[in-house]
Amino acid sequence: MKKFLALSGFVFALALTGCSQVGAAATIGGTKITQATVQSSIDSILGARAGVDTSQMQLETGAALNLSQLRFHLLTVLFRKTGEELKLSVSKAEIDTRRAEILEQIGGEAGLPEALVSAGIAADDLDAYLEAMLISDKISQAITSGGVPQEQVGLELQKLIVAKAKELGVTINPRYGKWDPASADVIPVDSASPAVTPATK
Repeated sequence: MKKFLALSGFVFALALTGCSQVGAAATIGGTKITQATVQSSIDSILGARAGVDTSQMQLETGAALNLSQLRFHLLTVLFRKTGEELKLSVSKAEIDTRRAEILEQIGGEAGLPEALVSAGIAADDLDAYLEAMLISDKISQAITSGGVPQEQVGLELQKLIVAKAKELGVTINPRYGKWDPASADVIPVDSASPAVTPATK
């Protein structure tokens, strides 16, 4: 499932400043990602794990899950904003088609809960994942059409996302992590943070 749902696997740069906004996990330009939004995704993922066999899965917990869900919400905004600049958009019909393709690959709706749990995706966030994937595909196609060799498309896509993040300005609540210029990533302030705990059955 990760193969079909994972967002582009590059690490993108974010301009980090202090965040004093109560209730904000992050802001991207004029777009605010609330702590409630991030927590809702986390709660949904943890709750869904109770309904499937996770014994053979390597699942994120604690600060890692907290941070991955913040990254997801950041990326979906950045992909959408980058697509808008390039006059690229995704229709509901396109999202529905991609969803149907994935369902066929995993054996139908019955396989979806386990696949989402394995991929670390909240059920309510699936359409947003698919939208980001489709926008990423369209941006990549536009880059290729511009004459960029296939092996360099990922790097060019990364540059566009980095540029958009710098243009808009990204602010992250220190509760979720900090900007690490050495690794070009948002990392936990304290790897032992108890911000998120696994749900109990």
